[in-house]
Amino acid sequence: MRRTRVAPVLAVAFLQFFSTAAFAQSPANALLSPAETQLTATRVMQLMESTAVAVPGLVRASEQLRQNAQATATALGKSQRDPSLTLQFSNQIRAYLALADTLPRPDFFPPTASQQFLELRDNLQRLDRHFAVLLGAAQAEIRATAADPNNLKRYAAVNSKFPPPIASKSRYVFLGDSATDFWRLNEYFTLQDFVGRGIAGQTTNQILTRFLADVVALRPLAVVVLAGSEDVARGIAPSATADNLVMMGDVAKAHGVQPMFASLLPVGGDAAKIRTPEAIKKVNTWIRDYCIRENFIYIDYFSAMADDKGMMKPEFSDDGVNPNARGYRIMSPIVLDAVERLRIMLAAPEDPSKVHRRPLPVAAK
Repeated sequence: MRRTRVAPVLAVAFLQFFSTAAFAQSPANALLSPAETQLTATRVMQLMESTAVAVPGLVRASEQLRQNAQATATALGKSQRDPSLTLQFSNQIRAYLALADTLPRPDFFPPTASQQFLELRDNLQRLDRHFAVLLGAAQAEIRATAADPNNLKRYAAVNSKFPPPIASKSRYVFLGDSATDFWRLNEYFTLQDFVGRGIAGQTTNQILTRFLADVVALRPLAVVVLAGSEDVARGIAPSATADNLVMMGDVAKAHGVQPMFASLLPVGGDAAKIRTPEAIKKVNTWIRDYCIRENFIYIDYFSAMADDKGMMKPEFSDDGVNPNARGYRIMSPIVLDAVERLRIMLAAPEDPSKVHRRPLPVAAK
């Protein structure tokens, strides 16, 4: 659900960074893998500890700096491709080396210590080159986003070559944000014509702009919409979210596509401070009522995945926001039940009252 953004401070650092001849060139192979980044950060901290002991007074003088560097190294281990963390860590190494250079060395300075200082400087240069590549990639992503803010290009090529649905198998397009984007539908539903068109981090407004290209053009029987969580995270007014979902329903009906709307998923951990259970329940109640009013299929993931406080059950998500494999295994039979309910509804259009007599899932209040 996230896009890389370069803050103004980082943009200034970018200019300063490339203004020096030492970093004028950064080949693509300078990019470190996540494992290499973590190993480098770990080795840097080891070298800071060992070299500090070799220079009188450096242990005490650098204590706070080394603690800060350790905290950054830990954070970097969780997000190895973060340009801002990489820059912060490099600057902390640079500050440590500058501090070490201000202190006098003993008359006999161990060759091992000299070699460790050289190794530390080499690792700093590796991280600097790594940062240059990361920043270049972030700049490229920003330019691409500016040219295509709704990421219409994401599925454009595959959509243009996508085969039409076969008569014996109804096609369903799954439209949404990261929870849909990360769902490997072909692995969970091997016998179904389920097509994933999720893009992490998108709001309902961005998803709406993709509706014709990513849904209607694929000629599905129905679309499964799971959208609105990013709206809650960004503080978008619930009325705006509702308007976008209604327009999706209207566009679907106008093109002969059956709209199906899913509840927002619960969230857990720190994510619940932004996507609060109350805000999610409010949107889910509206979606449920909208589906009842319009005779659309409502898919209630929330009730099966939330605890008694409306939070995501920890076993269903590793980050508190997106389902893990176990979470998707909970969601799979729920959506298959919704598909069956739609089949029954379409098989008996002359008596829609039967649809309402079937128990509809109710969002948690």
